[in-house]
Amino acid sequence: MSDLNVIKDLAEEYPVLCLNPDSDSQDVYRRVFLQGEEPADNSLSHYTGDVHDRMETVETPAGPVKVITLGNRKDFTLVMRGFMAAKEGPEALIPDTQGAAMLTVFNWPRIKKHLSQYPESEHSAEFKRFISVKENYTDMLVILSRGPYSNVEANAVGISDEKWLEYSDTIRRYHELTHVICRRLYPDDVDPIRDELIADAVGLYAAFGHFDTKMEEQFLGIRDGQYIGGRLGNYTDDPDKTAVSVNDELARMKAVIEAQTFKDPFDLIPVLMKR
Repeated sequence: MSDLNVIKDLAEEYPVLCLNPDSDSQDVYRRVFLQGEEPADNSLSHYTGDVHDRMETVETPAGPVKVITLGNRKDFTLVMRGFMAAKEGPEALIPDTQGAAMLTVFNWPRIKKHLSQYPESEHSAEFKRFISVKENYTDMLVILSRGPYSNVEANAVGISDEKWLEYSDTIRRYHELTHVICRRLYPDDVDPIRDELIADAVGLYAAFGHFDTKMEEQFLGIRDGQYIGGRLGNYTDDPDKTAVSVNDELARMKAVIEAQTFKDPFDLIPVLMKR
């Protein structure tokens, strides 16, 4: 069943989504996304919409975060490509193993609304003053798809299809929010692979109440300490070599988590960030 209400609301705040990455050029995307040019066409006919779509603001230990969930996989990839097109080109591919993202995007309607309060003769100076504060004109968005987490099917984890979708939603949501929290609270401490492991640990803890390292290995594409193909390949050029150290880190994280009781899944973050 289709439902475009969420995508319509999203496009009102971010008009770049009215463009179609399958037909519009990178130059057009740059003019709309980076310069605030209005799209020539406001049609959203390239989207399908889904009854599971939702947009909400979630409170976290690092402040509020806008979270968008899209039930249709094609819509998710179109939105992702749309937001990325100005920098990476509209043909950018989204891996099947990627079901979520944390993006910083320009909010041109907010900029224009602010400038409308000033005489046109003052727009240039006020524009420069306004955008000198990044938070004035950018939004941090978490974009989530709905589907099996890490493209791992339900039968691979021994859970029914319906239940696995519910668990996947929880894991994906907490995973991506963990990234936001880490970027806001630990901006100078970034380690891509470690951060992915922590985000998965928080997600798994939120879904199941414990950290299942065997399930985490399936997400990453590791079996018996060997890389067999999966999400780990998204973060390193040498997943075969990295799989060994990742296995050791998963064992350490499991021991740390099992040694304590956590009231909130996000409470794992400061504990696991300690090296």
